[in-house]
Amino acid sequence: MTLQERARQLNAARPQVEQRIRMACKDAALRAVEKAVDLTPPSGDLSGTHTRAGEMKQDWVASSTVEPMKKGDTYETVLANSKEYASYVNDGHRMDRHFVPGLYINEESGLLEFDPSKEEGIVVGTKTHYVPGIFMADEAKEEHRRVLRVELAEIGEILE
Repeated sequence: MTLQERARQLNAARPQVEQRIRMACKDAALRAVEKAVDLTPPSGDLSGTHTRAGEMKQDWVASSTVEPMKKGDTYETVLANSKEYASYVNDGHRMDRHFVPGLYINEESGLLEFDPSKEEGIVVGTKTHYVPGIFMADEAKEEHRRVLRVELAEIGEILE
């Protein structure tokens, strides 16, 4: 086969290759979102703020863009979570003791209550000074890379 014949053959395969790349990018993005959702609380332990509602877990699907956007010769997808506390859950965060005005223990019921008009408050905090991160975004990115490597390896078969 001459060089010109091979060039014509590769040009003829270009639309099929581009479609396979687009499909591979979308599949990898979908798997990354699935991985992030799987690793995001609640996943058993329901203690803590926002863990019962599962808003952060649901937001991976709503905020991510899995349909590849072509920019020049590259395809782009987005793994995202718009919840303001997502980065703290992902990366970990410090827990400091702090004063909360209006927070008090009701003397009659013995329950913790909040009334912003009260001129008293309590210092709250935790025994844990640091909450370790879950790193769900990093795991999701690694899953994206893994799926993309597997699916793009199949493109070599088209070009042979």
